[in-house]
Amino acid sequence: MRCILIFFICSLFSLNAQTVDDDFEGSGTITTWFGDDCGLNTNYDNPYQEGINTSNTVLEYADTGGQYANVRFDVGANFDLSINNSFSLKIYLPSSGLTGGQLNQISLKLQDGSISEPWITQSEIIKPLVLDQWQEVIFDFENDTYINLDENSLPPIERNDFNRVVIQVNGENNNDFVLAYIDDVLYFDSESNDPVYDNLVWADEFDGSGAVNSANWFHQTQLPAGGSWYNGEVQHYTHREDNSFVSGGFLSIVAKKETFNNQGYTKQYTSARLNSKFAFTYGKVEIRAQLPTGLGTWPAIWTLGQNITESGAYWETQGYGATSWPACGEIDIMEHWGNNQNYVQSAMHTPSSSGNTFNKGGQTVSTASTDFHVYTLEWSPKKMVFSVDGVKHYTYNPEIKDANTWPFDAPQYLLLNIAIEPSIDISFSQSSMVIDYVRVYQESVLSEEQFEENESISFYPNPVNDELHIKTNITNQDTVLQIIDVSGRVISQKKYHLNGKRIYHNTQSLNSGMYFATLKFANGSISSFKFIKG
Repeated sequence: MRCILIFFICSLFSLNAQTVDDDFEGSGTITTWFGDDCGLNTNYDNPYQEGINTSNTVLEYADTGGQYANVRFDVGANFDLSINNSFSLKIYLPSSGLTGGQLNQISLKLQDGSISEPWITQSEIIKPLVLDQWQEVIFDFENDTYINLDENSLPPIERNDFNRVVIQVNGENNNDFVLAYIDDVLYFDSESNDPVYDNLVWADEFDGSGAVNSANWFHQTQLPAGGSWYNGEVQHYTHREDNSFVSGGFLSIVAKKETFNNQGYTKQYTSARLNSKFAFTYGKVEIRAQLPTGLGTWPAIWTLGQNITESGAYWETQGYGATSWPACGEIDIMEHWGNNQNYVQSAMHTPSSSGNTFNKGGQTVSTASTDFHVYTLEWSPKKMVFSVDGVKHYTYNPEIKDANTWPFDAPQYLLLNIAIEPSIDISFSQSSMVIDYVRVYQESVLSEEQFEENESISFYPNPVNDELHIKTNITNQDTVLQIIDVSGRVISQKKYHLNGKRIYHNTQSLNSGMYFATLKFANGSISSFKFIKG
């Protein structure tokens, strides 16, 4: 059998199909929260409604010096980490709520809470934290580095004795104070309709040396606003290698202080502004970059609608210009200002909010200009998610998606540039944005030809609405049923024990469309079929 299987970590399974989550808004399933030498309040008003978390209520974590302070909860049925092994949560760690010099980190520990000394069964994952911003942290007990208290214990995915989750901030064996806020605790749910963007469709790795690859990039140099650029910017953009070049596997965009005349106008600064000759709708963009320095510098990694009417823009010259800004939509993946050196921001510009938009969020990146960081946009039909090095800082997901809030159902193209603000420091001479790569991913496509059916099973009804009945000639053993959509994503995964050769699988949560199903039996055999959800 030939089949593409993309294993998506967001899956949930327990022996009684329990859901384990808490958003602290009253609809969670966790009812056993307990503070161990640590204060907690599961109904605390969110003091930082910003970034990726604008919810009203959170858990307050208040460690006032307890040597082993933590919060925890128990579940009714043990976790089966062999199939479902990931937990996530959001956390805000304010610098004002800390004492001492502990590493800023969060631990998630799994234990057997049914015994008198549960800690001896412990398996732990530790993740670093950034101060003063909401961040989402994922603990993957299959792929992350874990610590077993008992070094002779099996790997966590081979164990079935865990029923307690312990959360600890900034370690133990200390008496320092920690105040933190936690939200959206989740043992991943079994159904996900979010796209998985894993197919690389366009990239520039900036190999070679010399001029920028003209097959990928267009130098936008024409002054669009009466001898100037928008926002009062004071630079000329040029196509010279002085301002943009490739060397050693990197692209450098160089902002310089120099007198330069072009198009009948003389300016005191030059830079480069690149338009991608690739436009796309939906996907994941990853750009690894090191940012410039200097008060008044304004580097950006961003997109505009392919349909923008902007004189001198690449797609305008190709005949696509039909819509003015901001109706064309703008996505700022990364913006940085030299007068706020350690902060990067993402923002959305639409007819509903543009210019000094309300739709924005960012995070502190203390090494933005000394190290490379990966700036990521995940753009789906439902939302935009922005992150740096995997740490999310902003999600744009308007409740009403129309031309006013969501002109993002049409192609956008990438822009890379350094603008110079009127406030540029008079001592500024030059600085560069250095880019290692630009990569765009979209969904993989799973064709019917890539999926072979097996006649050892039968199923009905087809199309199905609420429940799929599956009959097989195999009995008295376990099987794992995976439901796969046409893009190749495993969106549902559940374990069954075959007693009467039949499986009854609930399909109510599936969207309408075609799906593939795979049954993996304990004896090693695999059966598959395709079906339609009505």
